[in-house]
Amino acid sequence: MKQRLRKFRTVAALAVAWGVLAGGTAAGATRASADGGLTRTAPTHLARGVTYTQFRMLLPRGIVHGHLLTVDLSDPSVSVDLLHPAVVAARAPVSELADDRDAVGAVNGDFFDISEAQHPGAEVTGSSVGPAVASGRELKAAVPDGQRFGPTLPPGATTEDVLTVGYDHRARLDRLALRGTVRSHEGSWPLRGLNQYALPQGGIGAYTARWGAVSRVRAVCGTDTDRGAGCDTDTAEVTIRHGRVARITARPGAGVIQPGSVVLVGREQGARRLRTLHLGERVHLSHRLVGRLPGRLRCAVGGFPVLRHGRPADGLDNVAVTMRTSAGIADRGRTLYLMALDGEKGKHQTGLTVRELARLMALLGAREAMDLDGGGSSTFVTQGPYGEAEVRNHPTSGRERPVANAVGVFSGAGGLGEISEG
Repeated sequence: MKQRLRKFRTVAALAVAWGVLAGGTAAGATRASADGGLTRTAPTHLARGVTYTQFRMLLPRGIVHGHLLTVDLSDPSVSVDLLHPAVVAARAPVSELADDRDAVGAVNGDFFDISEAQHPGAEVTGSSVGPAVASGRELKAAVPDGQRFGPTLPPGATTEDVLTVGYDHRARLDRLALRGTVRSHEGSWPLRGLNQYALPQGGIGAYTARWGAVSRVRAVCGTDTDRGAGCDTDTAEVTIRHGRVARITARPGAGVIQPGSVVLVGREQGARRLRTLHLGERVHLSHRLVGRLPGRLRCAVGGFPVLRHGRPADGLDNVAVTMRTSAGIADRGRTLYLMALDGEKGKHQTGLTVRELARLMALLGAREAMDLDGGGSSTFVTQGPYGEAEVRNHPTSGRERPVANAVGVFSGAGGLGEISEG
C-alpha cells in the first residue's frame, strides 16, 4: 500500500522521521548517521535477483533522497541491457524505453547532444556522447573529449569510458575505442567515427541505417578541444551502396540511410581523401569497438568513473551541486547498483557534487562507480503491479526529459512487489 512521508519543517526533523521509517526508531537514525548519515528503507523485491530501496543521507545543507536498484548478476535469470530509441539520433523518456522492452527497472544513461544554438544549420541530434552497445550490437563510438556535453571530465577520464555488462553476467568499467578502416584502390585510411554527432578533426566517420534521418552537418562542427567552434567548409560526403560508391557530395546531408548503404562523412584531410573516390568504385569498410578487458559485451553505456577500488577518483568536482544518476559495481562485477536522486521541491532536499556522489556510492556498497547524466535527465523507473513503467523519483523539471539511452534490468522470474512512495 502506498504511503506518503509527512512534511517536516526542519532538515533535522526530516532526518529523524526517515530513521523511524527505515529502522523503526529514532535511535536507528542516529546509528546510521555514524555511518555517513545514510538511512535506507527495507528492500522491496521487484523480481528474482532485483530489489528496490530508497535512502536518505543527511548533509549540512539538506537531505539527499535517492532510489536504488540492487541487481544480482550472478542469478542466471537476471540480465541488463542498453535501452534506446529505434535510431541513435533520437531521444525518448526512460519510462517509454522501459515499457517497450518490459524492463523490471531502469535509469537514464549517457550524456547527449542537447543544444546546437552555436551551430546555425546543424540539427540537435540527441545522440549520446560515449560508445553504445545494445544486445551485443555496436551502435556508435565516442565523440572527441572536447566535443562532449556534460560536466568537465576529471583528470584521466575520456569519452571512451563505459560501464559494460558482458554475456558472462559481470559488470565492469572499461574503455571502448573505435578501430576501423576505409579501403579502396585509392588507399587505406583510418575510420575515426561511427554514428556519432561529432567527428575528430581530419577524420572520416561512417553513418549507417542505425543513425536515423537527422542531418549529419553537426559531425563537422566544433574542434577536438572546443565544442562551440564553427562548422568546417572543407567537407565531403560519400554514399556507399552494396560496397560501391553511389554518390559524392560536398556537404553532409540528411535523410534515412537505407539498409545495405553506408554514408562516409569527412572533414579537412578526411574530406580530401574521400574526394579521391570515384562513382562505381569498390570500397570496403571494417570497424569494431575494442575494449581493454576480455569478454563479449552484451551492453555498454558511456559516462565517467567516480569510484575506483572503493576510493573516489582523483580530481572530482566538489563545487557543482545537482541531481545525479550513477551505476555502481560490487562483488567483482556480480552486483550492479543503479541509483538516481530525487529532485522533489520543498522538502529540504539537495543534490550532490561529483565527489559527494563517489562517497555515496561507496556507502551504498559499490567498489567501482560511474557518473551518468544528471540534472533534469535523472530518472528512476520500476515496473508497477500491472506491468507498466512508473517513474519513482521526481525529475527536477517536474516531468521526464527525453534521453538518448537508459540502463534496463530484466528478470525471467516474476514476483513484483508494491512499492511505498516516499
